Amino acid sequence: MTFAEAGSAAIAAGIDDMYEAFLAGDRPRFDAHLHAEVTTWESHLPGPLRTRSQLDAYREQRDAAGRPRLAVLAARDKHIDVWGDFGVARYVLVAQAQAQAPPALTRVTDVLRRVGGRWLIVHHHAELVREPEEAS
Repeated sequence: MTFAEAGSAAIAAGIDDMYEAFLAGDRPRFDAHLHAEVTTWESHLPGPLRTRSQLDAYREQRDAAGRPRLAVLAARDKHIDVWGDFGVARYVLVAQAQAQAPPALTRVTDVLRRVGGRWLIVHHHAELVREPEEAS
């Protein structure tokens, strides 16, 4: 396995673990995948969050109103490139409130940096491309 293939596999596993941690309600495990200075740009956010502390403040406010509960949150169709200590992951994030519910689909790009042997997300950009369709 080449260095780039090993990096790609590690990044893919980290992304999967991050979303599994979200489903489990394990915020420390989820946050272990984020760099302290991560920037977060998502369709539903009140603007770009430029640091982890801004992300934490947003999550505290959101969670006070009730943390989102999902049955499914998974990265699909991952495409990952690695150049030395940097990587880019592109994927579709599938979110479902219940396992049989229509999915919300979000296009995601994560930029990662290898720090101390671990791949950490330094920039997360997500754009909602399809909201769940209402049941008729």
